[in-house]
Amino acid sequence: MSDPSQKVCVPVKIVTCPSCGGVSVYAASNPYRPFCSERCKQIDLGAWASEQFAVPAVAPPEDFAPE
Repeated sequence: MSDPSQKVCVPVKIVTCPSCGGVSVYAASNPYRPFCSERCKQIDLGAWASEQFAVPAVAPPEDFAPE
């Protein structure tokens, strides 16, 4: 049996915040993960809402006939 008074060391994963490029802890202790803060999370959400992130679409040629 394990002793409940012993703590298990779990390695902490450090990632780069996708918004500001700063250091962010990627763990359950960070409610904003993968962002470093609520501010960075809100900035990213605002960018999605204003459609700043988009996948470029390539239109098929005009003579393309689907089968």
